[in-house]
Amino acid sequence: MAATYHQVWWPSTDDVRFEGDHLPVWEDGAGYLDPTTGEVLPTWEQALDALDQDDEAEPLHVLRFGDQLDIQSVLAGTPDADQLIQYLSKYLTKSLGDALGTDDPRRKAHAERLLDALRFEPCSPTCPNWLRYGVQPKGAKPGMAPGRCKGKAHKPDHLGYAGRRVLVSRKWSNKTLTEHKQDRRTWVLEALGLPDEPVDPHRYIWRPVKPGDPDLAPIGVRLLRSVHERQRWRNHMNQLQAQAEGRDFSAIQSAA
Repeated sequence: MAATYHQVWWPSTDDVRFEGDHLPVWEDGAGYLDPTTGEVLPTWEQALDALDQDDEAEPLHVLRFGDQLDIQSVLAGTPDADQLIQYLSKYLTKSLGDALGTDDPRRKAHAERLLDALRFEPCSPTCPNWLRYGVQPKGAKPGMAPGRCKGKAHKPDHLGYAGRRVLVSRKWSNKTLTEHKQDRRTWVLEALGLPDEPVDPHRYIWRPVKPGDPDLAPIGVRLLRSVHERQRWRNHMNQLQAQAEGRDFSAIQSAA
């Protein structure tokens, strides 16, 4: 854990070169210039090259794990697993759309201070705030000004969430959701002894269904059918897994 960290190698923001009415000006074909000397500000690529050549340069941000670490092994199908799933589901869906500090005056004041502190903090290579520190943002264009970034990091609604977020699947396993589905499909076909043939993308014809269509069941019925279908799939998967592990799943069939 101590050896796991992430460094963000961006230009330094210690020296404020332009602020107030003294801001870089745009010139077609050249980019942003120093309003006093007419000097062209270094581009984002040039600023990174200068950073690579500086032996005393340090990363602008360093992210590390905290001091506390609590890893617990959990077996599927145990009461502990069910309890943890309920806990995660609660916080993964808890008020994700609510902004930080909307009710409590202290939290609101904290959110306002955080927003003010982030106003001139560069949030990405394309952030206009880099002009404040004498660097042209990546993909610079006319009309940029420090403190006017439209990125989510500078908006009150994105300062924080009461719930929790998780990384997408490729961050954990280096695979996309489509690749995970393909792996699962391959496993099921192998368990069934069926060939893994390509699926015809035109095997279905999709048409919008209007409200009141006699072939459209009520929403409650459709939900129950979906739940039943999922349960049937899960029971079938459990049987296949038990069969793959050499278990006798006749008891599972009789119980079902």
